[in-house]
This record gives sequence, structure tokens and C-alpha cells, in this order.
Amino acid sequence: MATTNDLKNGMVLNLDGELWTVLNFQHVKPGKGGAFVRTTLKHVLSGKVLDKTFNAGVKVDTATVDRRAMTYLYKDGDDYVFMDAKTYDQVPVSAEVVGDAAKYMLENTEATVSFHESTPLFVELPTSVELVVEHTDPGLQGDRATGGTKPAKLETGAEIQVPLFVNTGDKVKVDTRDGRYLGRASS
Repeated sequence: MATTNDLKNGMVLNLDGELWTVLNFQHVKPGKGGAFVRTTLKHVLSGKVLDKTFNAGVKVDTATVDRRAMTYLYKDGDDYVFMDAKTYDQVPVSAEVVGDAAKYMLENTEATVSFHESTPLFVELPTSVELVVEHTDPGLQGDRATGGTKPAKLETGAEIQVPLFVNTGDKVKVDTRDGRYLGRASS
């Protein structure tokens, strides 16, 4: 148990038996009336975002979330198998829990898997990964000055937009949060 004064970004709350991550919070002390805490919460399993207001000092139930450094090993049917870096235990994680992170994972990719009561909740990748462009159409000579983009298929199967000068076989940095091209990777 914690009070609303103890809230921090990334904290996981147990509200009515469901787990919510605190994305943002703000303590508000109006001129009249009591203080309150305005929060933005994200449902851990569904990803739904909700704005919720608590009175200051109210007790909230916090969930114990265990974040473990793990390595993605391979895909087994609909599950992704991760290995714990400390205990070498192999843990299957469902495709729903992995979510969009699957687009940027190769074998041996390092990730952080968060667990609650030994149930995997979500997978966090580093903010950027380096992947090889498997296929992209060549940019036309006159198009280079326009700063345009073209679609490129990465080695993981994900499709992103890249500048016209990127060619098939180039290694690029990709933002894992939104799939943006960040630049060429230094090989």
C-alpha cells in the first residue's frame, strides 16, 4: 500500500483487481478545497489509457512487478521463448504480451520482461535497435533533394519508412516505440 503522494511514473497500481501503470501524474493544490492528484494510467494488459483523479493522501494498492533482464531465444508456435539472464530459466511469453515488440526482435535480442506473480505482463525493448534492410526499391536520381521517404522491409518482417538514399542490405537504427527510422547504423 502507498498513498497518492508516493506515486511515480512507471509505478504499477492494482485498482479493482486490474493492473494499471502510471504514465503521468500531477499534484494539484487549488485555492479552494483539498489537494488532489491527477493521473494518466495505462491498463497493463489491454493498453487502454485512462485519466483518473485521486484525493491527496488516499491509499492506493500497488502491485509488485518484477522486471527481469532476458534474452529472446526463438518463436515456438504462438509463444516467444525468453531466457532469464541470471537463472537461465526459459519462459514462454504469449504473442499478445509481446505485442508490437515482436516487429523489432531478432534471436538473442536483449529485453526486459515484467512479471506480476510469475505471469508475464509486458516486454520492453531498448529504445532503438539496429536491423538490416531486407528489401527496398531504389531511390530515383532526381528524388534525392526532396527529402522524401520510401517503404523498406526489415529482416524481422517489419515495414518502416526510410529516406530515399537507403538501399537493400544497409543496416539502420529503428526506434522501437514507434517504428521511426533514426539513421544508418555504424557497422
